[in-house]
Amino acid sequence: MQLYALGLNHHTAPLNIRERVAFQPERLDDALHDLTQARTVREAAILSTCNRTELYFATEQPQHAADWLARFHSLTLSEVSPYLYTYPQRDAVRHVFRVASGLDSMVIGEPQILGQVKDAARRAEEAGTMGTLLHKLFQNTFAVAKEVRSTTAIGANIVSMAAAAVHLAERIFERLSDQRVLFIGAGEMIELCAAHFAGAQPKHITVANRTESRALALAGRYGADVMRLDGIGDVLAQFDIIVSCTASPLPIVGLGMVERAVKARRHKPMVMVDLAVPRDIEKEVGELDDVFLYTVDDLAQVVDAGLESRQQAVIEAEEIINSRVDGFLHWMQGRDVVPTIRALRQHAEALRASELERARKLLARGEDPQKVLDALSHGLINKLMHAPTHFLNQSEGEQQADASRMLQQLFNLNSHD
Repeated sequence: MQLYALGLNHHTAPLNIRERVAFQPERLDDALHDLTQARTVREAAILSTCNRTELYFATEQPQHAADWLARFHSLTLSEVSPYLYTYPQRDAVRHVFRVASGLDSMVIGEPQILGQVKDAARRAEEAGTMGTLLHKLFQNTFAVAKEVRSTTAIGANIVSMAAAAVHLAERIFERLSDQRVLFIGAGEMIELCAAHFAGAQPKHITVANRTESRALALAGRYGADVMRLDGIGDVLAQFDIIVSCTASPLPIVGLGMVERAVKARRHKPMVMVDLAVPRDIEKEVGELDDVFLYTVDDLAQVVDAGLESRQQAVIEAEEIINSRVDGFLHWMQGRDVVPTIRALRQHAEALRASELERARKLLARGEDPQKVLDALSHGLINKLMHAPTHFLNQSEGEQQADASRMLQQLFNLNSHD
């Protein structure tokens, strides 16, 4: 049974592929149960974000996971296989350590991914698909991410996706203080964007969300209005900047809706930022005049500018990760020898019990205790030494030399004595 990581991300797959294999939160439990149902995959966790879909699992046949991923999303394997990577044990451990530490993110060092990895682990544990291997893996993962963040400057002066969204809006509008902003959704990414845009003091902010209570909590922090999702089409023309990030499996803002808004605005520019995967805004909207549509991949070009200043921190973080990978694999190897250690102890215990029982019978017959103890010690030694001596005597040639070196090391013998 080996650990594997399988998936695709913003490095290997374009947005139109990533959105086709993204997991909706409400289907995640069913997906985990389905993945492990056939028992070819024993343990599993699924990480699905805007930038990646990854499976972490324990199995003897990793190809089953790739077949399942395609089948679950009603795709053929040939459609996704060009974008997939599969990491075997050592590489899989290193990969999840790097992901949680922010080294594999679109924004190097961004902190949100650690929370998303923790959520993936929690969902797997609640679904009952987290076994001993994955539990220990994620424990180590969180410890490594904490060490990287606390001992390196990986998160210093970070350029976030939210900050990049503000930067792109400022390219179009001279002053954000004159603009009206609509946030669609009220999740973590929208909260981050709201904080950044609020810092620019826009003219007005509105939050549209399916759950009113969460929208009210976010709106209350920034003096914003709240509206229902199904009313967006009627008021879209009132907004200059629209930022959307929901878990909807289908687009919320369609081409026709935006065409009507542009016409009502008399072709005044609109900035639309779609941070959702799958997309919240139909991609054809980006072809309209006077509409500037940006996706998560577009924002990557902005955040890359802050990468150079963090290169030294990345080098330090990689050193930490490589060291911790070795430590985790040592723990795994230790687990592999546990059955052998247990069998060896049981064998020794059986020999001890046999010799002890023989000594007790001799004492019961009135034999000299000193002679009985001497016989006990000699009998125990002879039985313990029988197997290694037989192994050495049965070896021949080079194999005998190897056996001799192994026994010397095993019993800490000095070959010169």
